[in-house]
Amino acid sequence: MSDQKYMNEAIRIARENMEKGGGPFGAVIVRDGRIIATSGNTVALENDPTAHAEINAIRQASDYLDDFDLSGCELYSSCEPCPMCLGAIYWARIDRIFFAADREDAAKAGFDDSFIYREINKPLNRRTIPTHQRLREEALEVFQEWDDKEDKIQY
Repeated sequence: MSDQKYMNEAIRIARENMEKGGGPFGAVIVRDGRIIATSGNTVALENDPTAHAEINAIRQASDYLDDFDLSGCELYSSCEPCPMCLGAIYWARIDRIFFAADREDAAKAGFDDSFIYREINKPLNRRTIPTHQRLREEALEVFQEWDDKEDKIQY
């Protein structure tokens, strides 16, 4: 399959998902020329704000490969990944991202993430959601225990 066919599949999933009552987003994950995961956005269907198409597909691909490291995979999305999905894509170590519509197109359709991009760059004390740091030293103890742990799984 070519990039265009994988992208067409992501767009087809977005349309089908929308017709089922989900959001108009679709994602496909490919490894070694084979689709290993597909999903639409199920935020409204599952009442889960994290159930974006890309996140759902990453979860499926990780289950399929029995690994949290998705190196060697490519992600095709009907729309440019939002900040949450982009973070998950980086954490999953996906090799390449391909998308169709961009963030401005999504904003015009009512899915505007621009405020999140702005919030991320603000100092903690200037963010819309009040953010406070507490018990740092206690948390650092746990990190030290992790650092000392000999049987940890690095990710």
